[in-house]
Amino acid sequence: MAEPVDLRIERFPTRRTGRCAVRGPADLAAVRELWIVLHGYGQLASDFVGGFGAIDDGSRLIVAPEALSRFYDARSPLASHADAPVGASWMTREDRADEIEDQVHWLGQALGTYRSRLGPGTPVTVLGFSQGAAAASRWVARGGVAPAHLICWGASLAPELDLSAGSPLASTRCTVVVGERDVFVKAEQVDAERARLEAAGFAHAFEIFAGGHRLDDATLARVAGAAGAAPPVR
Repeated sequence: MAEPVDLRIERFPTRRTGRCAVRGPADLAAVRELWIVLHGYGQLASDFVGGFGAIDDGSRLIVAPEALSRFYDARSPLASHADAPVGASWMTREDRADEIEDQVHWLGQALGTYRSRLGPGTPVTVLGFSQGAAAASRWVARGGVAPAHLICWGASLAPELDLSAGSPLASTRCTVVVGERDVFVKAEQVDAERARLEAAGFAHAFEIFAGGHRLDDATLARVAGAAGAAPPVR
């Protein structure tokens, strides 16, 4: 029998170049709101930001930071990787804590860049779709951003987060949006998330639309119009 190997894992910070896909007015003087939108698993920022035409009215700068881990679509055979779609992922279960730290750091850098261009008084909305909803809610919960509105679309808030009155999440208007035909979010999961948020006394709104695991123009426009409204009563 082979002798056990004395294996150690050592970690080091390293430089990584991130990218953002941006839509909205080139004249930043016209911008009244900054939206930071986080794509889902296997998407790219450039594809995801294309779905925000319903709220691109000349007053919003819509910025989609891309997750730092890109990959070839795993359903494609190795021989066809030259032509396979490329997607990105916010994290996996491997080195989970470090992955979360890296994504929070990257999102903070992206936010700081666009805030410096727009001015500190520009209100921020954070929207996370699918896997991006967990990334978005963790970012807010860690105090990396204090948005006027957090929108978790096609997913729940990250399950481990503190929803109590003293958490950064508690002072943020929060909306959860789910398609009634979303194959990844079952009715019992929606019920469980409602029960969790209500049991914590966490102020939130739920939006249900007649669609699947995707953005919906009419719902997006309605939720965007409510971004400046008063938060729901606890």
